[in-house]
Amino acid sequence: MNAFSKSERRISQSGEMAVESAVPGTSRLDRWLAVLVEQKGSDLLLIPGAPVSIRFEGEVRSIESEPLQGPEIEAAVLPALTPHALQLYQQTHIGDSSYRVAGLGRFRINLHHERGQAAAAIRALPAKLPSVRELHLPPGVESLARLRRGLVLVGGATGSGKSTTLAALIDEINRHEARHIITIEDPVEYEHLHIRSVVEQVEIGVDAPDFPTALRAALRQAPDIIVVGEMRDPETMRIVVAAAETGHLVFSTLHTTDVPSTISRISDSFPPERQHTIRQELAMALAAVLVQVLLTSKNGGRVPAAELLMVGYGARQHIRRNALQHLHQEITITKNKGSFTLEESLVQLVNHGHVEREDALLYANHPDDLNSLLKG
Repeated sequence: MNAFSKSERRISQSGEMAVESAVPGTSRLDRWLAVLVEQKGSDLLLIPGAPVSIRFEGEVRSIESEPLQGPEIEAAVLPALTPHALQLYQQTHIGDSSYRVAGLGRFRINLHHERGQAAAAIRALPAKLPSVRELHLPPGVESLARLRRGLVLVGGATGSGKSTTLAALIDEINRHEARHIITIEDPVEYEHLHIRSVVEQVEIGVDAPDFPTALRAALRQAPDIIVVGEMRDPETMRIVVAAAETGHLVFSTLHTTDVPSTISRISDSFPPERQHTIRQELAMALAAVLVQVLLTSKNGGRVPAAELLMVGYGARQHIRRNALQHLHQEITITKNKGSFTLEESLVQLVNHGHVEREDALLYANHPDDLNSLLKG
């Protein structure tokens, strides 16, 4: 069943279908979102049995005293979903949607179930695309926007800023190069204008039924650059790797914690008999792997740390042999190509007074290395 009429849908500049705040039944949700924006929070959390909460600088705080129940959450959020997200939610109890509120901006909705009741996490999307420098990412990340071909993977936990980094890199290309860029997302998060490049933004459920279909169509449209919001299934991964092998520059994200796990996530998604072949293809296609985390800053806000592997001959050999434990050493070996370890990034944050030493150690993949660097 469609929750809203055609007159209640709006088409944004990018072609994305978003729902305006005039949709009946969303006034309660809009009031909560207004508080989120006023308090400069990043996420609105609607969890059954808990009061309405927002995330501010990494910490969760309540904005109402009374706990919510699942039916209340469903009643507030369902009208804000696009038809595709609503259909998926009715079938699977999981729906992702973009949502626009006049005067407040755009939001990404994830409506789901927990303990048999509806729950929602809603992310505020900045109106202005941040630049790579404004994100305060380690020096060298910007160089990813100058690559000509290959696969660039951006890994990190949920909420680590992967999508924002990806959008900033595309914006960097858009401002300096005349390219044909196609983004495929579910839903579209950041809207890109046509500056020097032409940017097409395909939303799953609105412009295409799924990622593999959208990818196959994109390859027939002569793109220079393809952005896949997230690789969720082997078929999407297979097409992405093939596209990067054939000369396209492809960016995508994965929920991972370090460089080796980012690479293994792809090969491990395939049946055992296919894993050797996909590793060979991945070894040829990969150009770079970036993995990032967000830490609470001593000065307020959050700051990113990251590790970057610029893939060269040695890394390709390790990937082919499935000897991913050697990739950390490979990052050190290829520093002259722009690679850097997470520990080197964390040291810079500690030395510049942005984070405490103890906090940096909590996020390090190799604490002994970090201790040695801090002593040095």
